[in-house]
Amino acid sequence: MEWHEELHERADERVELLDERLWAVATALHEHPELSYEEHAAAERLTQELADDGFEVERGVAGLPTAFTARAGDGRPCVALLLEYDALPGLGHACGHNLIAAAGLGAALAAREVLADSPGSLLVVGCPAEERGGGKVALAEAGVFDEVDAALMVHPGVHSWSWAPLTAQVEVKVTFHGRAAHPTGDPEAGIDALAALIQMFGAMSALRQRLPAGSHIQGIITHGGEATNIVPDRAEGRFGLRALTTGALDSLVEDVTAGAQGAALATGAKVDVERVGRGYAHFRDNPVLSERFTEHLAACGIHATPPAPGVFLGSSDVGDVSVRVPAIHPFVAITAEEYSDHTPEFAAAAASPRGRSALLASAAALARTAIDLRTHPALVSQAWDCFRDQARTGH
Repeated sequence: MEWHEELHERADERVELLDERLWAVATALHEHPELSYEEHAAAERLTQELADDGFEVERGVAGLPTAFTARAGDGRPCVALLLEYDALPGLGHACGHNLIAAAGLGAALAAREVLADSPGSLLVVGCPAEERGGGKVALAEAGVFDEVDAALMVHPGVHSWSWAPLTAQVEVKVTFHGRAAHPTGDPEAGIDALAALIQMFGAMSALRQRLPAGSHIQGIITHGGEATNIVPDRAEGRFGLRALTTGALDSLVEDVTAGAQGAALATGAKVDVERVGRGYAHFRDNPVLSERFTEHLAACGIHATPPAPGVFLGSSDVGDVSVRVPAIHPFVAITAEEYSDHTPEFAAAAASPRGRSALLASAAALARTAIDLRTHPALVSQAWDCFRDQARTGH
């Protein structure tokens, strides 16, 4: 038996021994869901588990009270395991982040024991606010991933897919400024800001017809006036934009801005267009790493396939990590395909026997992948070569 196969088997055995402990963590988070940036109990539980096993823990990273890092070893290659643990308003862990946290924890504990004093380090990154706010964006901008060679995580889903088709995303606020007047007594004096916004929605309908695959626009009206007997002097809309790449998203923002300016010109209004928050970069899968992970996941009993062509599953702040370092974000199914995440059914699945099986398989496959990266310098080099090729081509 080759030595690396022995390391894999030791990782599997360690995860099996951790079963009850990991499930206790997953169910504790599930029973007490916490919203974005409020995950104090989850962060405390996870950091305590890591400290108990010898990781050097730093809390409040990047100025975020519920973010943390935990390190074992020193230097490079440095493998990061990403933990998410925020929940959804009203739905609890309907995105299964309790399983993400427990799987990453299990992989960290198993890999640390198996690797012992091998060269390099493990970095566990506690990532708050994936659902709202983009904790990973702040962590990336604070330099948390600057010395990382690979960022690994697994997400529960309704498919088992080797990588995630996640698009770039940003929200745009559009504010039209008109002039108030009485609609019957003095209509000539008015400039209808709401009419301008509605005109823009018409322009967006036309724009949608020529959007490429992966691009999307969804708009809402957040302010449309104060009373029916006053011409609205201000109207505001929010538009959620998505595109296959960050570059394509920038182009889409330009098109939406042009549509807003055209509506303003047509109606006599003035308009302000501004991005809301940082948005998310697109996810750049690293095939060298995702193929290695998929092999290990199959050895753990779950067979993942490439995503279905033309299907896009939204956006995530992991994209901002993936455009900085080689990264993976596979999906592991915990329900049948006819279901969806962000539903009560998915929340129940995140505390189900199938969820538990997915957690253990994911933890073992993550641990195996981390071990490979720490013990095979050539694999790290291949991952970086692939990453740089993708960066050159803009993918």
